[in-house]
Amino acid sequence: MLSHEARIVEAILFIENEALTIEKLAAMSNLSEKDCEKALKELDKLYQNQGHGIFLKQNDDESVCFAPCSDLYDDLRQTYGKKVDKRLSRAALETLSIVAYSQPITRKEIDNIRGVTSDTIVRLLRDREYIKIVGRKDVQGHPCLYGTSRKFLFEFGLQSISDLPKLSDIDRMRFDKGEGEDK
Repeated sequence: MLSHEARIVEAILFIENEALTIEKLAAMSNLSEKDCEKALKELDKLYQNQGHGIFLKQNDDESVCFAPCSDLYDDLRQTYGKKVDKRLSRAALETLSIVAYSQPITRKEIDNIRGVTSDTIVRLLRDREYIKIVGRKDVQGHPCLYGTSRKFLFEFGLQSISDLPKLSDIDRMRFDKGEGEDK
């Protein structure tokens, strides 16, 4: 049976559904960092030895999260792989990539990069919780600044925005096209 500390850490990781550092786990659980590390070792041992469908994944940035075991990827791919691509139009994916690579970004800057009005698509991406308002730009009118959400990272299998593929020079110039238009 798991210790009380391990059960708390397990529940937090399950509820949060994102990678958390030891420091964050300690703050959320009211446990010491040392107790959190012990709890994570206990959970890791349990998930490795019991043949579960998930395991405790340790990321490069020292954060941990639950992830499906790699031997199940083929079975899960049908339902969960490329799920977002099927639901979003080409224009929505283009707009989402602009936000991801250029965030924080205003709707007008998105329009300038795309060359068309993006009101409807930005609203759709907000409704589906792929992007969110992350602030206001300090210019006349104080337009909303958009950035990607946790849901975006999760559904695209990213730990952070830094995991996005690198842009080619041509793509980088295209994404920079919208800068300076709201000033």
